[in-house]
Amino acid sequence: MNMIFAEYLLLSSLVLGVQLFLHQTQRIQFVEVSDTAKIHCSSTENLEGGSSMFWYLRREGEKPTCIKRCLDDQNVSKFACKHETHSSTLEIRNIQKTESGIYYCAFEYSSYLIFGNGTTLIIGDSYTKSSWVMLLVPFPHGSQVTGTANLACVIHGVSSPVHVSWSVSGELQEQGLTRSLKAKDGSLTLINHISVPMDTWTSGKNFTCEVKFNSSGNSVKTSTRYSAAPARECSHYIVPLAAGAGLLLLVVSLSLIWTLCPSTLGFQPRVSAPPASVEPQGGILYAHLDFDSRNRDGRTMQRSARGKHVKA
Repeated sequence: MNMIFAEYLLLSSLVLGVQLFLHQTQRIQFVEVSDTAKIHCSSTENLEGGSSMFWYLRREGEKPTCIKRCLDDQNVSKFACKHETHSSTLEIRNIQKTESGIYYCAFEYSSYLIFGNGTTLIIGDSYTKSSWVMLLVPFPHGSQVTGTANLACVIHGVSSPVHVSWSVSGELQEQGLTRSLKAKDGSLTLINHISVPMDTWTSGKNFTCEVKFNSSGNSVKTSTRYSAAPARECSHYIVPLAAGAGLLLLVVSLSLIWTLCPSTLGFQPRVSAPPASVEPQGGILYAHLDFDSRNRDGRTMQRSARGKHVKA
């Protein structure tokens, strides 16, 4: 469904984008529970008083739904549209955590809908007692310097979407692509990944994933840099490291199964309680990352991560 929606956005942009373009200036907003959220949408053309404006919401794991047509007067106590000549603002009063998601403005033009680029709205605090952050990075391949390297930031056990940003030696990068998995208890595991040229990955630069769970300004950061393949004189460490990595991955896999599918093992889920902190958490997992081999709908991954875990 996400793929169909993306294709629809692309089609509308190709057909009509030369005449009218919508832009949502704030890609992410944090709002406290019960406050009023204001989502802004600007246009290159006259919006005709907003009579043809719509607002769509796509919650995590769901298809987009129309929540407001600015022409109608229904549910005005919850949603309100404010218009200027080249802009429209959606106000959402008394907002709740269940209303977290990506909001798209849309304009009906010659029987087509033109969409904005979306604003992610995060309500309240997404952090829970079971939240943790880990980096997945490519396993060292010696002298390999061609192709691309995939790096992934795994955010486990959150109650709603979070803000993930990447930087390379302090320089902000484009936002990564996010996949999600919802557990039976309603918590989310998010995987946000970026692809960089292999020579950038092997250049020794510092790669940092920063996760913001709420509007406090605090964040969790995890960092790593390329580490060359082990020297031959260290080869006698490979066997115990491989054994330790296998044991670690087995424990992590069982833990995820316990958390996501407790009924399969006959247990009730148990929530661990790592301390909430703005310091780097977890460690680094070297793995084979093959995001391109996923199904196009983004729901499955073809290969599992294999590697060793070392402290950041």
